[in-house]
Amino acid sequence: MSPEVISMREPDEPMTSERVLLSSGRYVLFGPFRIDQQRQEVTRNGARLKLQGKVYQVLLTLLEKPGDVVTREELRMRLWPADTHVNYDANVNTTVNKLRQALGDSSDKPLYIETIPRKGYCLLVQPEVSDKPAHPLFSQSEASADSAQEASRRLVAFSFSKSDVWIVLGVIGLILAGMLLGAGITRLWISHAAFLAHYPLAIFFSRASAAAFF
Repeated sequence: MSPEVISMREPDEPMTSERVLLSSGRYVLFGPFRIDQQRQEVTRNGARLKLQGKVYQVLLTLLEKPGDVVTREELRMRLWPADTHVNYDANVNTTVNKLRQALGDSSDKPLYIETIPRKGYCLLVQPEVSDKPAHPLFSQSEASADSAQEASRRLVAFSFSKSDVWIVLGVIGLILAGMLLGAGITRLWISHAAFLAHYPLAIFFSRASAAAFF
């Protein structure tokens, strides 16, 4: 992850009941997403998401209070020290929007992050903390999806194979027809040449007689 990403809990930060949820296991799982807290990585179905430090912190803050409103002031205190001079409102909006884009979410029809007007934001899903790298249900669904994709690929390959066979057979048929036609023409030409070679005088006299007659 980016060097800007910080650990989930500062050394001097007191442990609260809300923090226990995330600190009770290495992995945080929600929807198709998995957070590896040790490596500070976020993945979606195995594909790594590139989250900047403050975007990552917003995600962790929301995960700590699923279903509750995380106020803009809480995000400001989490993202910027008290002596930082920035436009907090604009920066909070920008950071949350970046997180939504990374998750494939929308403010109009939110799946994960809902905007609470004049208050803050709320995580709509319940995360699960585990020491295992993937949830069994996710693994099964992903395996089923992979199996379906593999079956589809095999079906397409089989269809292509059948069409390829017919194309090859057609080409072979054309080649054989051409060879037979060529062989027939060659045999006819050879027979005609042999006839001329064996009976040159007869042909000559027959042509001479025909010429004299006319």
